[in-house]
Amino acid sequence: MSGNVGLQEDGVVVTPCDQLNGDTVSSLQPEVVQKLILQSHQAKTFAHCPYSKFRVGAALLARDGKVYLGCNVENACYTLGTCAERTAIQTAVSEGTKEFKAIAVATDVEDEFISPCGACRQVIREFASDLEIILTKPDGSYIVKTLQQLLPFSFGPENLKTV
Repeated sequence: MSGNVGLQEDGVVVTPCDQLNGDTVSSLQPEVVQKLILQSHQAKTFAHCPYSKFRVGAALLARDGKVYLGCNVENACYTLGTCAERTAIQTAVSEGTKEFKAIAVATDVEDEFISPCGACRQVIREFASDLEIILTKPDGSYIVKTLQQLLPFSFGPENLKTV
C-alpha cells in the first residue's frame, strides 16, 4: 500500500506508508484522508511554540463533515500550553459539535510518526472511542491507527455510573 495518492499542496504529497505492525486501513474516502492531512499541515503553520520549536497541527473531522483545525499553543508557564489535538476538539465543542470520525496529526518530525500524547488520547476518548487517528510526516506519508490501538483498556463516560 504505497505510492502517490494524488494530491499535492505546499510541498506535501500525500502517500500512505506500507502497512506497519497493527496499522489500520482508513474507512474514509482517500480524498477525505488527503484533505485532512493537508489541513493538519496547514494548521501546523499557526503553532505558537517559541520554547520547544515543536510544531503540531491537527485537523478533526466531525461526523457532520465539518473540519476543525488546531495547533499547539505554548505558554511561558509550560503547564498551561495546549496540544493541537485538544485545541481542535475544544474548538469543535465550543461550536456545539461533539461527534467525530477522524483526526489527522502533523509534526515536523521526518523519521517517525508522532502520535497524540496521553492527555490528548484521553480527551479524544471522551468524545469518540472509535476515532481514526491519521499520523503523518512532513512529506505527506501517513499511517492510520484507531484510538483503541493507542489507548487500550480505556476509561470513558460510559464507565461512570450516576446514583
